[in-house]
Amino acid sequence: MTKQFEPLGVRVWFVYPNPTDTAKVVRAHDVEFSITANTALDTRQSLTQMAHATITPEAAVFVPQAGGLHEVYRGRIDDRYLALGTERPQATRHDLEDAIRAVLANKPVPQPGGPPIGCSIVTSQP
Repeated sequence: MTKQFEPLGVRVWFVYPNPTDTAKVVRAHDVEFSITANTALDTRQSLTQMAHATITPEAAVFVPQAGGLHEVYRGRIDDRYLALGTERPQATRHDLEDAIRAVLANKPVPQPGGPPIGCSIVTSQP
């Protein structure tokens, strides 16, 4: 996705939200899953809170607006996962890509076709 959208001005970041993650853990995960996009270690969870993310993996799309950022999409990346431990061989819907394409075309952003499936993000706040 990075190669597809970054030439169009889209910045893709993989954010690691767990307070106990380390740079070593992030590097190992990036290598294991062939992640070449920008990565951010968000142990204080400021980006996670900004995106209102509660599940990993969960995506958020922001657009510049009034000197800040406005969230236009939050939800699943695609429909590959049906439940924890149950996945399709390939996704049939690409919700995040559809949202990015809509933003680039200045069209209404479609919302996800279902909830993100994954693990809850452990918050560092009481």
